Amino acid sequence: MMVADTDVLIDYLTGQEPAAGRVALELEHGRLHTTAITRAELLRGARSARQRTAVATLLEALDTLPLDAVAADRAGDIARELDSAGQSPAMADALIAGIVVANGGVLLTRNQRHFARVAGLRLSAMAGAGDEDESD
Repeated sequence: MMVADTDVLIDYLTGQEPAAGRVALELEHGRLHTTAITRAELLRGARSARQRTAVATLLEALDTLPLDAVAADRAGDIARELDSAGQSPAMADALIAGIVVANGGVLLTRNQRHFARVAGLRLSAMAGAGDEDESD
């Protein structure tokens, strides 16, 4: 199962390649999911009516994986492990990673620097615009 991170979904919405094409391909094949955390981040960032409509349309096409007890426990483990290594993650990143790991997914992201540190998290990297450090 492929799980899209916030950055690649924003790229899709803004037409930034290569993520826009990759997300479109995954959507076409019905293989793309996202997390409840990414869903909230997208909705938060949709400021105009046009953006809100585009985000709502995209979210209708995606299955949203919830932050349930198993995923929350895994996120707590991930955050604690990274804290112990002196690499404290943003809570949103730990929650996204916990959801993906708990569901046996592969995270589609450009945010390699943050997510590559998570033991057991499988990544599908996206190079392209903005692949430097991300805040989400």
